[in-house]
Amino acid sequence: MGSIMIKIVNKLNEYGKLVMFSHTIFSLAFAAVALLAASGGRPDPKVVFWAALAFLSARTGANALNRVVDARIDAKNPRTASRQIPRGDIGIRETLALVAVCFLVMVFSASRLNLLCLLLSPIALFLMTIYSYTKRFTWMCHLVLGITCACAPVGAWLAVTGHFSLIPLFFGAANCLWTGGFDIIYGSQDYEFDKANGLHSIPVRYGIKGGLIISTLFHGAALFCLCFAGVLLYPQFGLLYGTGLGIIAVLMVIQHRLVSPDHLENVNIASYSISQITSIVLLVFGTLDVYF
Repeated sequence: MGSIMIKIVNKLNEYGKLVMFSHTIFSLAFAAVALLAASGGRPDPKVVFWAALAFLSARTGANALNRVVDARIDAKNPRTASRQIPRGDIGIRETLALVAVCFLVMVFSASRLNLLCLLLSPIALFLMTIYSYTKRFTWMCHLVLGITCACAPVGAWLAVTGHFSLIPLFFGAANCLWTGGFDIIYGSQDYEFDKANGLHSIPVRYGIKGGLIISTLFHGAALFCLCFAGVLLYPQFGLLYGTGLGIIAVLMVIQHRLVSPDHLENVNIASYSISQITSIVLLVFGTLDVYF
């Protein structure tokens, strides 16, 4: 019995690595803040449940699909050759089964929220599917990833209100630009491989130096969008939210000082570790300002 449990735990751990579950906080923070702001801090528990289930299933399915689509590329790249599918720890068929289940759960969850969420769910599915192929034909793949992630805060707002407004669009734009920015940093380490294999990215198109400059501009624009969302939500968002944005600005400066075209050894820290802290800061200070 003990050995069976160990196998189950190990398998779940491999699936967690496959879909990068530890990175869930990235867009979750934007979605949670948008949901709390839309509900005035008093969300319906049912809405929270179905919105959370939609978010988690969508993210899990999208990341699993990305691993399937990129399996051959990952196997060729020394940096990614040890991932679960190239290594043979998880099969493509079982991963595709996971994708199908996750996407079905997402659509069902959307149907339990409201009609608008259900009607828009095919757009989210399309974005989650097409993103995995974009680096094969466009250097704008980072923005496509960002737009896909932006569905989280926009969807969370719609889950509560059932209608569009400027506020979730600014949260979505911030999520898009912020994600695109750190994805450019992350993609810089694959510059040589991508260029040699005909893959597209902003670093390949504009060089690593140009890519890092564009990443900085993206992050500055993301911060502006977060500020403007706070202005639109005033007085619900005020000093605490503003303090959080100040901390995020400092984190962004640190993030971009950690990497340079000639020094990419801190790419993972800059793109992922700092971004995780940024997400937590947004979540904590945004939540505090909703309730205090």
